[in-house]
Amino acid sequence: MMLKNIFNNEKGIFLRKLRTLKDYFKNFIIFFIIIMFLSSNNVFADDEIEEFNDIDEDILITSSNTVEEPETYSKYIICMERSTKRVLFEKNAYAKTPMASTTKILTAIIALEKCSLNEEVHISQKAAGTGGSTLGITSDTTMTMESLLYGLLLRSGNDCAVAISEHIGGSVEEFAKLMNEKAVSLGLTNSHFVTPHGLDSDEHYTTAYDLAILTDYALNNSEFKKIVGTKQIDIMIGGYSRTLNNTNELLGNVQGVYGVKTGFTGNAGRCLVTACKRENLDVIVVVLGADTKKIRGIDSKSVLEYVFNNYEMINTEDLVKKAFENYNNSINIKLLKSQSKIKINYTDNFTYIYPINKNKIPMLKTSIYCISVINAPLVENSTIGKLRVMCENEILYEIDIKISQSIEKMNWKDYFKSFICNYKKYYKIKI
Repeated sequence: MMLKNIFNNEKGIFLRKLRTLKDYFKNFIIFFIIIMFLSSNNVFADDEIEEFNDIDEDILITSSNTVEEPETYSKYIICMERSTKRVLFEKNAYAKTPMASTTKILTAIIALEKCSLNEEVHISQKAAGTGGSTLGITSDTTMTMESLLYGLLLRSGNDCAVAISEHIGGSVEEFAKLMNEKAVSLGLTNSHFVTPHGLDSDEHYTTAYDLAILTDYALNNSEFKKIVGTKQIDIMIGGYSRTLNNTNELLGNVQGVYGVKTGFTGNAGRCLVTACKRENLDVIVVVLGADTKKIRGIDSKSVLEYVFNNYEMINTEDLVKKAFENYNNSINIKLLKSQSKIKINYTDNFTYIYPINKNKIPMLKTSIYCISVINAPLVENSTIGKLRVMCENEILYEIDIKISQSIEKMNWKDYFKSFICNYKKYYKIKI
């Protein structure tokens, strides 16, 4: 009987411990799931649920007759006219910030410049296992570079980004070196890249201005422009067809929009790069650091409407010609040690069509700055001054003023001839 009581007592203790252990394990599993869920919200390059190309009705009804600078809520914004690179609107445009999946603009342009579209790409286990927004490709399969690029830019697939980087650079790290080399060549002085997809990292950043410059460059590639302007397409993945929809909510919903790329991470916030053209005004709007998808869309459209309602492309060539002719007719440059006559011209291979605020067109003016004394010799096409075109207090552009011919320095024969001529002139006057 005693042994039976001891056994029952030990059994009770064991069962109580087992129940306690189960409770601990159950709580651990719940805690682990919560942590993973919260972490996923911070590392996704694009939220798969919210990044589809649906559009909030409030974005569409944003005022289309904006004449005053709009009130915006995103942290970093720029609107840049493409042909002149003139900034028409900006807010913290030169401050460094994470940019999430807008990174893929650079990833794509490197791929397009280094690979053919029909090139076969092997999908590694690392690429297939990449987290965040994905296309859902599987390892040990192959895809064409073209299909990967559509998955990268329309679906914002991080797995596509890694597959492309491994194919071109051998690894994500080596591809990042190519990204930074390209950034330097484009003059992106405030940008640095460590991944091809844009997941948060302290060393991965850009500015709204740099991103606008990069986007303008990328849009000069016809294939890139075609892909980011595609609203829906069917591609082949592992022998099966799949329909992709563009995550860009403004594409097809706002007049003139023809690209470019969305993005989202916990640190970067909601991001959107937009290209839009109406008549002959072609602009890029970059919005970074928006708190919600709705805000980034409204801010983007508000800036677009403000710019298209206030700016127009003005041809300033006649203004330049008139200013130069007036200066040339009254030129007063002293030439030393030479008997040549000064002939000047100005750089002619220039873009004279500039975006000007309609209310400031009467404020367009020119000014010319030239050296007043020239010492011979001087070679042809030497720059001796600048012709400046301004609007209010802003310098739109400057044109070099050059001499049209070489100016030779006088030698002893020239000095002797000059002496004789002056002597005869003086002699005749005396008689």
